[in-house]
Amino acid sequence: MRQAGRVHLTDALARIGDEVVGTQPRPEPATVLVVGLVVLAVVALPATWRVSRHVVTIAHEGAHGVAALLSGRRLAGIRLHSDTSGLTLSRGRSAGPGMVATALAGYVGPSLLGLGAAYLLRERHALAVLWLAVVLLGLLLLQIRNFYGLYAVLVAGLGVFAVSWWGSEPVQSVAAYAGTWFLLLAAPRPVLELQRQRRRGRARDSDADLLARLTPLPGLAWVGLFLLVTVAALGLGASWLLGLLWGR
Repeated sequence: MRQAGRVHLTDALARIGDEVVGTQPRPEPATVLVVGLVVLAVVALPATWRVSRHVVTIAHEGAHGVAALLSGRRLAGIRLHSDTSGLTLSRGRSAGPGMVATALAGYVGPSLLGLGAAYLLRERHALAVLWLAVVLLGLLLLQIRNFYGLYAVLVAGLGVFAVSWWGSEPVQSVAAYAGTWFLLLAAPRPVLELQRQRRRGRARDSDADLLARLTPLPGLAWVGLFLLVTVAALGLGASWLLGLLWGR
């Protein structure tokens, strides 16, 4: 029985490996466009944005965590809250390049993740997008330190895993494109919301204001940089996805 279990696990890992490195047919151009328009409506409408914004928060806090680790800081845990806010705690110097990189990563992280996914889709690796999402969510789950965060990441991870394992090829393709469109289209909105809160004096501890305290640049300059990166990533990522309309 134990040997059979090992065989099944080996077969499963081999299947996942083949899907990650393999290529899948691109969907019809009209499908890519329609998926993008549907996602745009989800981001634009207040009712759907209140729910879907949790996905941006997961990517935002995950980006903080990755930046902290890559810059040599010790990740102390991540919390996600039901009001779509989050908190990433890391240990290390309270100033310097590592802290700057960690603070900078949050608002630009979702758009850069979406840009990477768009590149994989351009190269016809839709299943790689889904399986990488499963891996990243699994790693993030290990760092979550509150119940709601565990719930949110677990639901997202199981949802992506179910599509990756049991979904048909068209369903998997649409899911990969929908997730990519969402990261690209949604990333600029929290930046705009951040600046509105800053104007009202409600975001004194925001990433932009933390960066202003760590560097000579004012908070508004950092908000401008966040917006520039997210809009540029949206433009480039959309050109890769919509390149299908022109046969590229």
